[in-house]
Amino acid sequence: MAELAISVTDLTKKYGDRNAVSHANFSVPLGTVCGFVGSNGSGKTTTMRMMLGLISPTAGTGKILGEPINHPERYLHRVGAMIEGPAFYPGLSGAENLRLLAILGGFSIDQVQSLLGRVGLGDRGDSKYKTYSLGMKQRLGIAAALLPAPQLLVLDEPTNGLDPAGIQEIRELIRSLADEGTTVFISSHLLSEIEMISDSLVMLRKGEVIFAGMTQELLLRQQPTIMAKSVNPSDLPKLIEIAQAAGHPGTILDGTAHILGPTEWAPTLNKLAFDAGIILAQLAPILPTLEETFFEMTGDDK
Repeated sequence: MAELAISVTDLTKKYGDRNAVSHANFSVPLGTVCGFVGSNGSGKTTTMRMMLGLISPTAGTGKILGEPINHPERYLHRVGAMIEGPAFYPGLSGAENLRLLAILGGFSIDQVQSLLGRVGLGDRGDSKYKTYSLGMKQRLGIAAALLPAPQLLVLDEPTNGLDPAGIQEIRELIRSLADEGTTVFISSHLLSEIEMISDSLVMLRKGEVIFAGMTQELLLRQQPTIMAKSVNPSDLPKLIEIAQAAGHPGTILDGTAHILGPTEWAPTLNKLAFDAGIILAQLAPILPTLEETFFEMTGDDK
């Protein structure tokens, strides 16, 4: 049995003279959550469409659930997906839409009500789709993607339109699916959510993979910052001098010293400050967030 849910090598899609995706290489282990991030136009949707057999790659190879990407008929029955927003019949209820999709796909209709409950639509299954809010439509789309009881779930912006409570519910659902063995490949612009939920990341910039690996590995690779406040704010310039003399540059922002340095150097800074007669009121090592790391790596403006 394959240990990887997704594996692509030099995957490329070219439109005319432009590479929408260029020589992408990444893999996703089974039973994990992988965040797929990149700016608009970076090639995320094109990559997912190639993975699902909706378009053919110009070059490169890949395997989904152990089967070659150029034979989607061998693996699509084990894949659930929601790409570029869900599409349903407006005049049918949520439950009727799901039952219809189940019949067309050859899936059991007995699971419809339980799936509605799982995505938070248990009491709105009989309401017509056209009365659903954007968030409810997203939830129904996820329920539809779960109809085949997929081994791999591919979701494009699944929390679009959801309020904070709804986002948390979907986060918990995705985590529970992974804990049960389903691999979830999720694209989202909400990087704080991706950071909280993903085991690994694939980051795209202008069609190229600039990072593929464990989320914590990426964050730990970035330069951490030690934030310090002194009892006497006038001591901060001296504190910056002490840090710089030890090879750790820093600056003062809003009454706080921001010093570049690893977490383990914080106690040393505390002792150096004390030896210099500086009493620290706060000392906190902080790692960059995924959002900060993303903007630094892609060069995009916030």
